[in-house]
Amino acid sequence: MTTVRIPEAWPTTEEQARAVQDELRPGVILGEPGPPPGSGRVTGVDVAYDDERDVVAAAAVVLDASSLEVVAEATAVGRVSFPYVPGLLAFREIPTVLAALDALPCPPGLVVCDGYGLAHPRRFGLASHLGVLTGLPTIGVAKNPFTFTYDDPDTPRGSSSALLAGSEEVGRALRTRDGVKPVFVSVGHRVTLPNACAHTLALTPAYRLPETTRRADALCRKALREAYSV
Repeated sequence: MTTVRIPEAWPTTEEQARAVQDELRPGVILGEPGPPPGSGRVTGVDVAYDDERDVVAAAAVVLDASSLEVVAEATAVGRVSFPYVPGLLAFREIPTVLAALDALPCPPGLVVCDGYGLAHPRRFGLASHLGVLTGLPTIGVAKNPFTFTYDDPDTPRGSSSALLAGSEEVGRALRTRDGVKPVFVSVGHRVTLPNACAHTLALTPAYRLPETTRRADALCRKALREAYSV
């Protein structure tokens, strides 16, 4: 487990954080298709919080994309680096997530975030932020549609509908299980939206959420418990 310090000059106000988003947003690459689903490696990242101690734990879990077997994993624990502000959650999580990724013994391949990419009020959620900082292909797979609207997809697995900000498509509502509530997929960096949806389906053979998210969620919660166990 890696212990993380808040970086020097890290934003401390909403104004500073939005200025960083404005600076980094032009670096998002939308024209690359991304790696083929089911090939190479795919990595899930997630975080867990201990609000009483003001601590966050991050996990990165690398899976073989074809078998979904775990290849490697790493965790990091640090202080929460920014207050809770909707639309600026990446600033609470990025330092520990980066530390977990840096601690991996192998390249992560595509990174799947439990959250948003372009499906974000400022079109720069965690998946996009992380992608620009690392250069890695990233996607966001979220549990809810945030502030956006969508029509309910058809019942069968694989059905989807546009996730909309007004008339702009910022992602897809994607049905990963027959008749089960969809997940909300958006591009982060260096991946197209159709490919992001294809990856999400490849990662959900048995459950609503991707295996990457499920494994990373369990690992970061375990890391948080172990960090302060007596």
